[in-house]
Amino acid sequence: MTPADPEDVAATAAQVETFIARFTPEIAGRVRSARAVLRERLPGATELVYDNYNGLAIGYGPGDKTSEAVFSLAIYPRNVLLYFLPGVGLPDPEGLLQGEGRVGRYVCLKDVALLDEPAVVALIDAALDRAKRPLPPTGGQTIVKSISARQRPRRPGEAA
Repeated sequence: MTPADPEDVAATAAQVETFIARFTPEIAGRVRSARAVLRERLPGATELVYDNYNGLAIGYGPGDKTSEAVFSLAIYPRNVLLYFLPGVGLPDPEGLLQGEGRVGRYVCLKDVALLDEPAVVALIDAALDRAKRPLPPTGGQTIVKSISARQRPRRPGEAA
């Protein structure tokens, strides 16, 4: 893998920041903090960014394939979720995982400090252990995968 052009890295970072800044200051701050924690903890992960119709998703995996993402931050006007892909079957003795889907489960990040809670760290570690491919130890990057032309409002009470 060749090193990314610093200008491209800066442009991608600025673009992702514009996506985040459309949320309320409280939600945006939570997203920035969660990203910082995850980047520090997983320096080799590739962030896959999707500015979708319903919300913003930032996946974490070993490379640019969406199918290999291990978990993601799912950002909505009122919530930030740590979404495990797949989350079904992860050991969860504390009962933190929520959701009824066939594949994924999530933890609501009402406070970014949850990322440091032993039970959440154990969930992240278990998800990484089950990953299709291990995360590289270094060299993580951010890739904007898609931007939806039509989007729901990013702040509660905003008109579409």
